[in-house]
Amino acid sequence: MSVIDNAAALHESHRDNHTHRDVNGGWLRPAVFGAMDGLVSNLALITGVAGGDVSSKTLVITGLAGLAAGAFSMAAGEYTSVASQRELVLAELEVERRELRKHPKDEQQELAELYVSRGVEPGLAAEVARQLSTDPEQALEIHAREELGIDPGDLPSPAVAAVSSFGSFALGALLPVLPYLLGAVALWPAVLLALLGLFACGAVVARVTARSWWYSGLRQLILGGTAAAVTFGLGALFGTAVG
Repeated sequence: MSVIDNAAALHESHRDNHTHRDVNGGWLRPAVFGAMDGLVSNLALITGVAGGDVSSKTLVITGLAGLAAGAFSMAAGEYTSVASQRELVLAELEVERRELRKHPKDEQQELAELYVSRGVEPGLAAEVARQLSTDPEQALEIHAREELGIDPGDLPSPAVAAVSSFGSFALGALLPVLPYLLGAVALWPAVLLALLGLFACGAVVARVTARSWWYSGLRQLILGGTAAAVTFGLGALFGTAVG
């Protein structure tokens, strides 16, 4: 085997073994945090109302109302947020497209200077910028990445964001209500199921962090349990005062 072949083999082996975590989280992070938000908010809502010593029927209505209200609120907020961000990005891309059309040489020089600032030899930087600027759409994509930090071909969809937020929140918010829908009359099955769900969500989040699964799970369980305990206490206090 030649030296070149050996080098290629070593490079391939290094590439196979050298991997990184998904630092952006992809779809996992927003999905898990949406479910976690639904879990904590609806668990706290149900325990708060339960603290006022109400019937299980009232708790079911409260939980389902909290699920619907929270899921629609999350979906509407996510849609508006992502749509506004997308519109802003498209507006900035249009500004950059006009600049490339009106002042191509200036934009090419700007790109060359950017590469020089990153350590590329000036002559080489100028040639690279010239070649990359021959295709207007490619030039737009490169300027967008370098100047705006965005990928024009990978803009988020408001509809997808809204639907995914609605679904993940609703799934999480359903867990504290589920025992009542299955016939439970006591609060503890709902709290137990919700806390188990919080631990599971925290453990899944560990996939995109450097923490261990048990640490992340336990942390989320404690936070959710604290929120439930506080709202139960407030519900009992207000229930006594009103009663």
